[in-house]
Amino acid sequence: MENLIRIRDLSVHFYTYEGVVYAIDDLDLEIRQGETLGVVGETGSGKTMTALAILRLIPYPGKIESGSIMFRDGAKEEVDLLKLSEDQMRSIRGNRISMVFQEPGAALNPVYTIGDQISEVFLLHRRKELARRAKERVDNLLGDGDAFAAGIRRPFWRWESRLYGKIAKDSNSLEPRVLSHVPIFRRLFGRIKGEANVLTVDMLKSVEIPDAARVAVHYPHELSGGMKQRAVIAMALACSPKLLIADEPTTSLDVTIQAQMLELFRRIEVDTGASVLFVTHNLGVAAEVCDRVAVMYAGRLCEVASVEDIFLHPAHPYTRALLNAVPKPGKELETIPGTVADALNPPPGCRFHPRCPEATERCKQEAPKLREVGKDHVVACY
Repeated sequence: MENLIRIRDLSVHFYTYEGVVYAIDDLDLEIRQGETLGVVGETGSGKTMTALAILRLIPYPGKIESGSIMFRDGAKEEVDLLKLSEDQMRSIRGNRISMVFQEPGAALNPVYTIGDQISEVFLLHRRKELARRAKERVDNLLGDGDAFAAGIRRPFWRWESRLYGKIAKDSNSLEPRVLSHVPIFRRLFGRIKGEANVLTVDMLKSVEIPDAARVAVHYPHELSGGMKQRAVIAMALACSPKLLIADEPTTSLDVTIQAQMLELFRRIEVDTGASVLFVTHNLGVAAEVCDRVAVMYAGRLCEVASVEDIFLHPAHPYTRALLNAVPKPGKELETIPGTVADALNPPPGCRFHPRCPEATERCKQEAPKLREVGKDHVVACY
């Protein structure tokens, strides 16, 4: 199976008044086409920073120090996302790579309706398709033979059809761009906005929102948490992305809605063929939806394997500690001693060694590299 995303030697640092925060150090990771890859670990392990680095959305004062993120879009050659211009990245975000954020209430603009916010994605990335659909509607009106239309509106519709045809060929053509800034002609583009609204309602239906047309005219505060999360997922899927990044999308939801969301993500993978990067701290959720799992600790990768191998044959002490910390009926709860390594002053060698019961002198001095211990199973441990 080919890789969709190939990350090599990725390092992300934050420059603060207290010092340099080593958020991600020398990360190597692949996301394969059509798979769901889970990224698990404690809070502060670098899961969300990895997701944001792929989209080049690292917040200030963070900086991507080094590395490469190779992205394969269809049959095209791989491109390094870190070397693209900001305009090129803007054409990829929300189009070829989309993200579902952890808190849907913060991801949605409170002063715009749900429909307006999803329509914006179509208008930005699928304008040519919208223009083709609008041209087809106008051409149908031209051919219906209505006497009133033939006598009065037909010349106007012909011009409108030609205008939509120009947009369908080149969304940045001069004439449409000039007319869009003239108030008297702006209503000409209402037909394109109408097509975007139609696709928006269809997207809301695809994520199983009941009465989608009514929900589209609601504001975010009028929806429940589960409905808002579905709306955010619809927005992320609007342009059929090759990669969908889900940053703990079920954290703020109750267990019933969580189960519905997980089922939705499973259906998305099957129906669209998109790859999914699923960031979570919940190992049960990872077992439910993921094909492979990557375990991170303090900005570094500990282990990557299939779900079955991670749960049945964990090779890294940290992975075993995480699994033992999952509550089990009739068994005393186990905890991981100590606290997560300080990102401002990380320990030398393996960053987990201060909390590891199996640490040796070598672990304290030299950081282990990823090595293969089985088929599609790599671990950074001596």
